[in-house]
Amino acid sequence: MSRPPHRDYAGAKLGMWLFLFTELILFGGLFLLYAVYLARYPHEFAAAGREMHLAFGVANTVILITSSLLAAMAVTAVQRDDRRTTLALLGGTILCAAIFLVDKYLEWGAEIGRGIYPDSPRLAAGPPGESVFFSLYYLTTGLHGLHVLIGGALLAVVAARVKRGAIHPGDYVWLENGALYWHLVDLIWIFIFPLYYLVL
Repeated sequence: MSRPPHRDYAGAKLGMWLFLFTELILFGGLFLLYAVYLARYPHEFAAAGREMHLAFGVANTVILITSSLLAAMAVTAVQRDDRRTTLALLGGTILCAAIFLVDKYLEWGAEIGRGIYPDSPRLAAGPPGESVFFSLYYLTTGLHGLHVLIGGALLAVVAARVKRGAIHPGDYVWLENGALYWHLVDLIWIFIFPLYYLVL
């Protein structure tokens, strides 16, 4: 009689937390860089912040907070052995990720259309602090957008495993770790939003 495969749930959770810690270090370094330049160019950062599309930022904040709620509810649903609800909630989270990326694409397009992008003639002619602000903005939000894309793909894999029955009340560490990653993506945006859209 074959033995059931060994699964180290505690190890999987610890591994995910360690990975998330490295992600926090990465974005923490970017936020520290932002703080250094903000102290150097406070007035230019404030002026550049007024150029941002606040509506896009607010919309993306609402989208990501909603998606985090859906991901958390998916974990609860799988614990209750409700596969259909779990799949619907994961689908909603993935849809939110897609809407976020489309929203960010439209925002970047609007900014580039106004000549606001790294090394653009408009920024080159202005104060150096504004150019630094937008360079950091594109770097940080671009990296965050990549994480949204990866998170959406990860949750799609999780959804496929839920559909096959590989994730169930007795084994849902994949879903838990996927939700943890998604919460990190949400948390990082909660820092990005005030730094770039509400800077004074």
